[in-house]
Amino acid sequence: MIGIGLAIGLCVAALVLGAAISGYICFKKGIDYRKETAEAAIGSAEAEAEKIVEEAKKNAETLKKSALVEAKDEIHKSRQETEKELKERRSEVSRQERRIQQKEESIDKKLDNLEKKEETLQKKLKSADEKVAEAERIKHSQLDMLEKISGLTVDQAKEYLLAQLEGDLVHEKAVKIANYDAQIKDECDAKARQYISLAIARCAADQVSETAVSVVALPNDEMKGRIIGREGRNIRTIETLTGVDLIIDDTPEAITISCFDQVRREVARIALEKLIQDGRIHPTRIEEMVEKAKREVELKIKQEGERAVLETNVHGLNHELIKLLGRLRFRTSYRQNVLNHSIEVAHLAGMMASELGVDANLARRAGLLHDIGKALSYEIEGSHVQIGVDVCKKYKENADVIHAIEAHHGDVETRTVVAALVQAADAISAARPGARSENYENYIKRLQKLEEICTSYDGVEKSFAIQAGREVRIMIQPDKINDEKMVLVAREIAKRIETEMDYPGQIKVNLIRESRVVEYAK
Repeated sequence: MIGIGLAIGLCVAALVLGAAISGYICFKKGIDYRKETAEAAIGSAEAEAEKIVEEAKKNAETLKKSALVEAKDEIHKSRQETEKELKERRSEVSRQERRIQQKEESIDKKLDNLEKKEETLQKKLKSADEKVAEAERIKHSQLDMLEKISGLTVDQAKEYLLAQLEGDLVHEKAVKIANYDAQIKDECDAKARQYISLAIARCAADQVSETAVSVVALPNDEMKGRIIGREGRNIRTIETLTGVDLIIDDTPEAITISCFDQVRREVARIALEKLIQDGRIHPTRIEEMVEKAKREVELKIKQEGERAVLETNVHGLNHELIKLLGRLRFRTSYRQNVLNHSIEVAHLAGMMASELGVDANLARRAGLLHDIGKALSYEIEGSHVQIGVDVCKKYKENADVIHAIEAHHGDVETRTVVAALVQAADAISAARPGARSENYENYIKRLQKLEEICTSYDGVEKSFAIQAGREVRIMIQPDKINDEKMVLVAREIAKRIETEMDYPGQIKVNLIRESRVVEYAK
């Protein structure tokens, strides 16, 4: 039994050992097979890698050659452009060098010419100095000789000549004055007619209002002192800017504004009322209020023109003609307000035209515009008739209206019914009782003539007749007339007033020269 078991164990061990040996042999063959397969794959990969490397080397060589060719082309192209630019710059530098060389040559020539001229000038100056010195020697010798011959010194000779000249001038002046007096007496009748005709033609040049004064109410009498200002600077500023005369007397709580020109008086009145209401009264504030008052008066002029157009039912007028109509509100003809007179003539002419079966609208239009020239007759030379005709032609008015204006004083023969109606209506309006006052008009004409004489001089900015014509205040342009020339201008104006005007007493000619600089801090 034991031997059988042992035999079986040996058989089993032999089987196990054989299986193990078989397994090892199979494992060994598997390893060898995998090794051969791996080595074959590695060899194939290495061949493939060598092939890829060879191709990469070939491509790299090709790209390198291509890059070298392109680089060489680029370098060649850059070199050509650089050479071209250098060539152009060399050419430009050459041109500039030639230009500079030419300028240097020109400057050298000019310097040579200047040196020659300077040398010539020095010679001439030297010669002139020698001649001046010689002339001085001759002059002194002649003066010495004259003093010896005459027995008088230079100062004594001057006094003698001036005395002789003054005597001759006085004599000649007296002779001329006598001749002028005789000539004026011989021609006084013709001159009187001429002056009267001129006054009639321009009787409403710049005249206004039925009165010559306006009264401004004050809240208290203390306000009078504030209006006068320290050392009178406020009242002087108001009078200078507006051209009026302020009368501050014992009248309680009131100031009187005196001026023959209603426009100036109205500006002064509005400015004073604004200053009193504001309470701040000083020269700068006064200037601001005067400017505001002037704008208000301009607006009022426009409104008056529009009112006249609406009241007379005249349509289609140019806006500039409407403004001129508004200015007639501040004009008078023998104390009759010209705007009211024009409206009245328009109504009369329209009514008469309606009765006669003529165009009433055209008649009213001609009647309203017949004295339009009086709005400008002070600023423009000529009669108000001719000025009105020119203005209406400028703004393309109806030909019948222009003819009516031209004929309303009989300057030309009337050719239309409308012109005859306007002429008749003008006469009716002027002839009604109480319409006109010739004495007042003569006073206004005198003041107007006084201002006209003063403003006719070059360098006079504006002038104001004040104190009822006993004084004229003249504003001078400082850049045209200096202090020395003011004396001569004042004397000339005074002499002309004496020659051309008739007036009672004396007229004070007051010239004011003021320099002003304005700058703004921003």
